[in-house]
Amino acid sequence: MILVRQEIGDVLRDLRQQKGQTLRQVASRASVALGYLSEVERGQKEASSEILAAVAEALDVPISVVMREVGDRIAVLEGLTTFETVSSFPDTVPDELVAAVEPELSLH
Repeated sequence: MILVRQEIGDVLRDLRQQKGQTLRQVASRASVALGYLSEVERGQKEASSEILAAVAEALDVPISVVMREVGDRIAVLEGLTTFETVSSFPDTVPDELVAAVEPELSLH
């Protein structure tokens, strides 16, 4: 089963790390408790739209980018993305996730 909260957490963590920011820095800028943000990143807590917007703003990333990345990852997991429909996977989709679904995609 695909957990949307897990994909949201993975995207937020990846974006934070790409920007070289610590969890503490982002939590402070977003006015979110450090422990709560950590749980969101680990997919243990569901974040409200207000929290997601605050974290995206703290990362200086439009919320639409966050949600697009989440959608792209879910599409890969669902096997809805094929090599014929996209030229490549987004940079934020981890290599191990792409490698896990590539054999299935080639069968479609």
